[in-house]
Amino acid sequence: KSGGSARSLGKGECAPGTGPEGLTRVYSVRFCPFTKRTLLVLNAKGIRRQVININLKNKPEWFFQKNPSGLVPALENSQGQLIYESAITCEYLDEAYPGKKLLPDDPYEKACQKMVFELSSKVPPLLLSFLRKLNKDCSGLKAELGKRFSKLEEVLTKKKTTYFGGSSLSMIDYLIWPWFERLEALDLAHTPKLKLWMAAMMKDLAVIALLIEPRTLQGFFDLYLQSSLEACDYGL
Repeated sequence: KSGGSARSLGKGECAPGTGPEGLTRVYSVRFCPFTKRTLLVLNAKGIRRQVININLKNKPEWFFQKNPSGLVPALENSQGQLIYESAITCEYLDEAYPGKKLLPDDPYEKACQKMVFELSSKVPPLLLSFLRKLNKDCSGLKAELGKRFSKLEEVLTKKKTTYFGGSSLSMIDYLIWPWFERLEALDLAHTPKLKLWMAAMMKDLAVIALLIEPRTLQGFFDLYLQSSLEACDYGL
């Protein structure tokens, strides 16, 4: 069985055979925000795919042939070509497949999206530290995250648009979104435009299709912090 809700493959398990013709294969972890970037772009562009879940706490040996760093996501196209690193997979999908273009053609607008991406790059490690310390004193981390959110708020204020790339949803929104889905424990009252952006994202069909219940996400994270081999399959 393959697919987003299939159990993950671990050490000692065989590599999957050749996938269905014409499908892009995604090596994934159900709860991974980096993989979610790739899945969001696949959804937004309507690209048919086969999802193979990997157990990151107990990686199968053959997976290092797909990505030498052993990380997800990794894409394998129908020609057997491999692409990895989440932002690179997203750009590849946008350029290689037909359908709605998510990256702007204009070089300046594209550069603007990359600058926002750099601006947002401090959020994932801070948020991970925050989630690790939940129920402990996180005031310092909250303050640091607040600074990062304020900088993103400034971008939206200057652009006077709902989304980071303009009046409609584009690549940069999908690249940033997976971490904001996990912010129930943080107060965003000081960043009203960021809150409006989050509300708009929650109405997008590509986003809705990949939402995970907060309780399920927390169950995974609790097991993950214990280095449990069962974490990746939580809830199945």
